[in-house]
Amino acid sequence: MKVMGFAGWSGSGKTTLVEQVISVLTARGYAVSLVKHAHHSFDIDHAGKDSWRHRQAGCREVMVSSGQRWSLTRELRGAPEATLDELLDKLGPCDVVLVEGFKRAEIPKIEVHRAVVTEPLLFPEDGRIVAVATDTEVSTTLPTLDINDPEAVADFVVGYLAL
Repeated sequence: MKVMGFAGWSGSGKTTLVEQVISVLTARGYAVSLVKHAHHSFDIDHAGKDSWRHRQAGCREVMVSSGQRWSLTRELRGAPEATLDELLDKLGPCDVVLVEGFKRAEIPKIEVHRAVVTEPLLFPEDGRIVAVATDTEVSTTLPTLDINDPEAVADFVVGYLAL
């Protein structure tokens, strides 16, 4: 399984860029999966829905299935957060997994940076960052990619991972 991360501060445009790169890669025939890290409590289902009610009643896992998709929700109920490796092990076969977030993961990552974000760049401290997708000049020897050119970012992913 080949994995490429997208890391950056909140507001940098990670989600938009990842969404666009997924569209480009799938249009080229690649099977793409995604793991996204959330820093806060989130719900896939909503209050009042059957699956939400079952989780609230105490289920550790709730699976919902239809003719179009299935989804599994696991409540940690005080257990430690899953590692990226544990999450990757749960995915089905694909050509590439894109990982959004997981800034500190030991995987190759593209840093996503916009000039409007005032947080410091990650790459000087993270040797796993292999390129920077940005809308501004960045002083680095790493490849710099235009954050507004998802085709070029997808080309980099394909080349770097030898897809």
